[in-house]
Amino acid sequence: MKKFSIGKALLYVILFGYAIVTLIPFLWALSSSFKPLAEIVSGSIHFIPKNFTLDNYRQIFLEQELFPRWLFNSVFIAVVGTCLNIVFNSMAGYALARLSFPGKKPLFILILAVLMIPAQVTLIPNYLILREFGWLNTYQGMIVPAMINATFIFMMRQFFINFPKELEEAAAIDGLNRFGVFFRIVMPLARPALAAQAIFVFMGLWNDFMRPLIILSDASMYTLPLGLNTFKGQYISYWNYIMAASMVFTLPVLLIYAFFNRYFIKGISFTGGK
Repeated sequence: MKKFSIGKALLYVILFGYAIVTLIPFLWALSSSFKPLAEIVSGSIHFIPKNFTLDNYRQIFLEQELFPRWLFNSVFIAVVGTCLNIVFNSMAGYALARLSFPGKKPLFILILAVLMIPAQVTLIPNYLILREFGWLNTYQGMIVPAMINATFIFMMRQFFINFPKELEEAAAIDGLNRFGVFFRIVMPLARPALAAQAIFVFMGLWNDFMRPLIILSDASMYTLPLGLNTFKGQYISYWNYIMAASMVFTLPVLLIYAFFNRYFIKGISFTGGK
């Protein structure tokens, strides 16, 4: 029997307490999504609804005609943006890790410099550029500026540096060109890193509030974070609808994490082979 460790037991207690504190707001929101508004604002705190109802979900999907459109906008922007990030960030990271070309070192330093710039600093320049292109209030205005990310270019470069060259050399001997090696050999074996990247990029695009607030003006183009804000009125906030919409908003992130979970820990360790 292993020796009892007070430090390990204390660590488990702290983690368990943190998990409880983290889960309580989520469980309350889930419970409130099945409560009428009067029960939520009554002041009493209980996790089991006294008057269980599905009217909140029925209201946001059937009566709130723009909610399905907001959901589609969020899914479309997040999925397309994530796919583009995976392709372009991986290609850029692979080029920096494997290829030799003029200006490679200054380009890498520039990417590192971009990591130090807060995203809020670039909001106004991005807005002015999109206005000149006529891309305000459009899908391309939301997707194109976010289809590459310096953080994940750096992450993929670190991954590909540790990727075994022998596999690429063997594929080249078999007749594959550089693109064939990358897309048929390197990318399939980079699934752990790609999964970690996909989770972070999807969550960033899915939860983004500031960029859509600046770029989008038409209510039909709103994403879910912006749409949820419309449930707040001048005199009353419809917390029952907000909680129901929040649960719908949370579900895709949970599904993405559950699907990629087995690759996630491997991906953040940046190992290239077994």
